[in-house]
Amino acid sequence: MDDARPTTGDGDPSSFVDGHASIIYLDCFSGISGDMLLGALLDAGLPLATLEAGLARLPVGGYRLVAERRTSHGVSGTKLDVRLDEGERQPERGLADILPLLDGSGLDPPVRERAASVFRRLARAEAHVHGTPVEEVHFHEVGAVDAIVDIVGAMIGLEALGVERVYASSLPLAHGTVRARHGLLPLPAPATLELLAEVGAPTRPAPGDGAGELVTPTGAALLAELATWEQPPMRLRRVGYGFGTREIFLEPPNGGGWPNALRLWLGDPIGATRPAPGSGQSLLRDEVVLIETNLDDASPELLGYAMERLLAAGALDVYFTPIQMKKNRPGTLLGVVAPPPRAEALAELILTETTSLGVRLRPTARLIAERTDATVDTELGPIQVKLKRLGRRTVAAPEYEDCARLARQHDLPLADVYRLVLAAAPPAR
Repeated sequence: MDDARPTTGDGDPSSFVDGHASIIYLDCFSGISGDMLLGALLDAGLPLATLEAGLARLPVGGYRLVAERRTSHGVSGTKLDVRLDEGERQPERGLADILPLLDGSGLDPPVRERAASVFRRLARAEAHVHGTPVEEVHFHEVGAVDAIVDIVGAMIGLEALGVERVYASSLPLAHGTVRARHGLLPLPAPATLELLAEVGAPTRPAPGDGAGELVTPTGAALLAELATWEQPPMRLRRVGYGFGTREIFLEPPNGGGWPNALRLWLGDPIGATRPAPGSGQSLLRDEVVLIETNLDDASPELLGYAMERLLAAGALDVYFTPIQMKKNRPGTLLGVVAPPPRAEALAELILTETTSLGVRLRPTARLIAERTDATVDTELGPIQVKLKRLGRRTVAAPEYEDCARLARQHDLPLADVYRLVLAAAPPAR
């Protein structure tokens, strides 16, 4: 790299997250890895302190995050490294180790579920490649602490920035070999290719000499879980660059090099209406898809599991309504509020996980109050709150998971913790 300088990553999310759904487009001109995505999120304004506070809820230690400003081939961005403490040895982990680790953490449920879904994808891909049952898969590189940080950290970052939809470009796939626990493997790595094939990811030849790993298994798993493969119409607000480790060189006659970075575009979907600065407006409008189906033969266990899967797959909300169906049968109306790009995938998931034979899809507009995230310092410790703005009125709502964690730690009634937080929060006005 041409230049490297420390960075604190102390961006202010409220300066660009104003309460409605944001979208990002990942321009993978040099591929993608987990650390490149985290670096791009930091460069687009995710505060490093927010990322560190979120990761501190994981029962994983022995590491520190180092974010540096980098400039390569005229492009400036952020390089994030996960550095192990001196003498620290991390255990080898499998899916059976990682899922309980996530379940026992204090992570917010959407972050926890989507991270778990990424690891399940990785396990399925590894099991298919190696011809072993999923429960016997042991992650080597992916089970290391840096990969756990990359996957969980990405979900924390997307949640903190209010991102509801992720889009991605086609992926440059290189040739050559990579050394892994099993020996030399062809590039793209077999697990990477399996993950991309599962979702029909668009690919293209790699830039430069075409050698070296540009799309890692972690990067592929994150995209397979999150991305829609198109460039969306959007109102661009921020751009962030996250750097990888290797350098890319171009063959003559082009010569020179190529910045090994992931470019992240952060903005608003076209069709989402933002209030004009100083207008006094506080309600924002965007579009969602309402998915519904009537069920008269679904068990409570099946419905509960379906809700977990739908939320993990990107549903904005899932709800059940008791209804009376034909022949006087009691039934359940399953409703899902979906971002438009995820509507078909979520509808297919309903058909897979329930007894439904069909679903109804209805595009609908919604109005959203402006909201921002903030941290309130209390005598029990810091707690995240959401600040809802309606005109000139601001109302604080404590985050349940933080309050529940502190209530358990201090053996206090949850209601007492809520009152303490609200007393310390900015007053409603």
